[in-house]
Amino acid sequence: MDATPILPHLEDTELRVLGAMMEKSRTTPDYYPMTLNSLLAACNQKTSRKPVVNYDDATVIETLNTLKRRGLISTATGGTDRVVKYKHNFAIVYPVIPSEIAIICLLILRGPQTPGELNTNSGRLYEFESIEEVQEMLDKLSSGENPFLKQLPRRPGQKEVRYVHLLGGSIDWSDDSFVSEVSSHASGNLEVRLAKVETELAELKEAFDKLMKELS
Repeated sequence: MDATPILPHLEDTELRVLGAMMEKSRTTPDYYPMTLNSLLAACNQKTSRKPVVNYDDATVIETLNTLKRRGLISTATGGTDRVVKYKHNFAIVYPVIPSEIAIICLLILRGPQTPGELNTNSGRLYEFESIEEVQEMLDKLSSGENPFLKQLPRRPGQKEVRYVHLLGGSIDWSDDSFVSEVSSHASGNLEVRLAKVETELAELKEAFDKLMKELS
């Protein structure tokens, strides 16, 4: 059996375009392969995307050219409209099956996911029998000489671990400093507000006690 080809280090735009193709090939097969306009709309979709982007035609066209040179996409023409359409070749370049493509696609488009989140979000891409099947796929994809994904450290207070793809991109999903910083900031604001409320309550109690003494 041939070894799995080494994974490329894709740019953020390449990941978004490739992930959008993976998704739409399953969710809207009647409109696949995709035109430039439909691909642009899929990339800029505001739901089921992390982060949300706002690409223009030139960005998508340039990205399609780089993906084509990598062999990860190809063009398809035909019919009466003669419009150039695009399809991904991920399952041709790499030995992956539909269930594995679904997981990789979700991690590309949504960022790190837990097995439970993948099981919930995968319905339109692939119908897993159980969360155990999802975990089986995750274990397979994160093993071997050239793993497609890895397990991230468990977040404080989180029961399930998250998984992230290893196809590149500029976002360091393993760095939760932003989350911690936001949580710390929110916690600090709450402490200030509580302290103010406690001070006001103490002043009210003092004023009430003084009033009661005067009345008596």
